[in-house]
Amino acid sequence: MSSDEQAQQLWSSNNVAARLRAMAEKIPNAIALAEPRGSHTLGTQRPYKTQTFAELEIRTSSIAAGLQALGVKPGMRIVMLVRFGAEFISLVFALLKVGAVVVLVDPGMGRKNLLKCLQATDPDGFIAIPLGHIIRMIFRSRFPKAKLNVTVGRRFGILPSPTLAELARTPSSLFEPPPTVMESQAAIIFTTGSTGPPKGVQYTHRTFNSQVDALLAHYGIQPGGLDLSGFPLFGLFNAVMGTTTIIPDMDPTRPADVDPPRLLDAIDQWQVTQAFGSPALWTTVGRWAAANHRTVTSLKNVFSAGAPVPPHVLEAMRNLLPSDANMFTPYGATEALPVASIESREVLGGLSDQSKLGAGTCVGQKFAGIDWRVIEIDDGPLLSIEQTRQLPDGQIGELMVSGPVVTEKYVTRLDQNPLHKVQDGSVVWHRMGDVGYFDQQGRFWFCGRKSHRVLTSGGPLFTEQCEAIVNNHSSIHRSALVGVGQSGQQRAVIVVEPWPEHFPNTAQTSDQLLRELRELCEKHAVTQAIQHFLIYPHRLPTDIRHNSKIFREQLVPWAAEQLNDLS
Repeated sequence: MSSDEQAQQLWSSNNVAARLRAMAEKIPNAIALAEPRGSHTLGTQRPYKTQTFAELEIRTSSIAAGLQALGVKPGMRIVMLVRFGAEFISLVFALLKVGAVVVLVDPGMGRKNLLKCLQATDPDGFIAIPLGHIIRMIFRSRFPKAKLNVTVGRRFGILPSPTLAELARTPSSLFEPPPTVMESQAAIIFTTGSTGPPKGVQYTHRTFNSQVDALLAHYGIQPGGLDLSGFPLFGLFNAVMGTTTIIPDMDPTRPADVDPPRLLDAIDQWQVTQAFGSPALWTTVGRWAAANHRTVTSLKNVFSAGAPVPPHVLEAMRNLLPSDANMFTPYGATEALPVASIESREVLGGLSDQSKLGAGTCVGQKFAGIDWRVIEIDDGPLLSIEQTRQLPDGQIGELMVSGPVVTEKYVTRLDQNPLHKVQDGSVVWHRMGDVGYFDQQGRFWFCGRKSHRVLTSGGPLFTEQCEAIVNNHSSIHRSALVGVGQSGQQRAVIVVEPWPEHFPNTAQTSDQLLRELRELCEKHAVTQAIQHFLIYPHRLPTDIRHNSKIFREQLVPWAAEQLNDLS
């Protein structure tokens, strides 16, 4: 076998982008991507630009060949600053094909964090929209190696050449698959930064392949489905699973602000069979649908992840969906995804009642191939498995997981590796940073983030347990438990965000709401000790990726100031 044939064989066997080629051969004329274009009048058919799997395969190989001609080689780190859409998906697959390491960040993390994250990756180039290149050029001293740059969109003035359009004109036949092994680096994906500075997680081709295999096996996904993807990573999974991606008409960085009728019109127009969105997205959609008596008939599977999904959201979505449809809430993290899953009927069949009483949120049974343990909570490093102490079922501790979808290290913020990675011979366990317990059925109950627990003189309080009780009040959209003061002597404070229509507009109604919340918490053992309740004047601060993870750290100084004013 020649060296070229060996490279081709290695690429076909290991590179996750080879799965796209396999789908293009299996279902060449099926639509892979559909992206809305032009104006849209609600309730009418909207025009879409589409690509078949064969067309997507050819286009990504053309871009890949253009990248190789530009000088992009395996292992080079290339930053992607491109809005989610068909171009984003095409570019990621092209970079994976050539063996480059795709660097993905959330632009909404703020300029300071964004620049720090990108600088830490020491990239070889940027593929970006004009604004991204302007930022790169202003701060060029931070990116000394970034010589391989591509403009997405119209090129003008000092913007780099080539453009994406020029790369895409390269004959696809010129693409030369580089040798790829499962452990070859594929991407650096940053965490949201909801519990500290964002960290760059190393993804290998094994990670991506294992994720696809896990999703296919667990949910029984077959080629031919149509997915409305409210999260970019799921759009990438779709292409290698033979699922059509319908790109929604929404800002993916602001899922809570989605326009529900636009989303539901797209579902009806395409007869979408599955959809992925954050809890914030489905909260907005479910409430609007209930108020407007809107239902859909085609959806079979709905997914929601990124944060715990409140029972009222599951209830609203079940009323929107056909009776035989499923709503799954997969559990995981950027460093380990997927880990566990549960379906809405199981939650609403009794588990949600336990959650409302302070039991935490049940995230379900683990995926095949995952091993997990609840260990004694420790805020310091645990370098080896011998340093951990496994806890019995029912006792709250820290969750750690291992398996083929679990990433092995951070490649930025290297100081975080000893705090999150535990060596067990050749196996690496990841400490999820979540606390909770196992029940007798082997399900994990999430009680909150380890770093968010409030350490009072009477013992620890956990966010998910306490907030669920407060959220039982009909006026409350969501709440946040925070601790003010020194660890071990913290004052527990509940900060609430009422629903807009229930926001108190007078001192009297504010006092009444706070009194009702205090009385509610006095009825439950886990919240009896909480004495301080505050109404936040705005939306609670949340992560940019899902609009669901509450930035409790940002609330602590505000809460401290309010308590000082009250004293």
